[in-house]
Amino acid sequence: MREGSRGDHEHAESSDFVADLMAGRAHPARYAAYLRRLRAVYAALETAVHEQRHHVAVAPVHDDALCRLDALDRDLAHWAPGDAGAATSAATAAYRERIERAAHRPHLLVAHHYTRYLGDLSGGRMLARALRRGYPGQGLDRHGLAFYDFPDVPKPVAYKRAYRATLDDLPLTEDQREEVVEEVRHAFRLNRLLLDEVAGLEVGGTEVDGTGRPREPAGRP
Repeated sequence: MREGSRGDHEHAESSDFVADLMAGRAHPARYAAYLRRLRAVYAALETAVHEQRHHVAVAPVHDDALCRLDALDRDLAHWAPGDAGAATSAATAAYRERIERAAHRPHLLVAHHYTRYLGDLSGGRMLARALRRGYPGQGLDRHGLAFYDFPDVPKPVAYKRAYRATLDDLPLTEDQREEVVEEVRHAFRLNRLLLDEVAGLEVGGTEVDGTGRPREPAGRP
């Protein structure tokens, strides 16, 4: 998975939005829009994985300690208080539909599980540090970064090592392994589309709400 998707992974990580976020340049409303999209993606993923948790390929990686929905809800309450709108965007819909399609061939869900959760465990702490440094006025020493915190995974390095070993031992045929690698590549491309969509949102002169839509000025009918 790692070797077969290296190019797609690097392309996803090189988005303008990620660079702006790491440097503290991204508008906070843009980050809220990103979280809203992630919530839709994780809702689809965690529903599908839970439903297929007894499948021979899914059971070995299924772990409730990784679930991110509650953390995303807490972060959204911090970054976009009072905004309960759901993300409706082309990139979000494409990502969600791909996960739902993968659920019909459950070994493909492993690709999305790996792409999202191992990425969260690998880059999450670094991004959390960058957000604290880049957004000092957001109160991030107390709230707003729950997405990057895994309280039930106290040793991420050891966890990731064991996770990769579990992947190596999954009872998949050679054809299924190739399908999973291709699904990982597709997942990274979908992630890049989502990041590019957020990067293209109109902010600055036009404020956006947590879904990425323009927010109506106060007092406007």
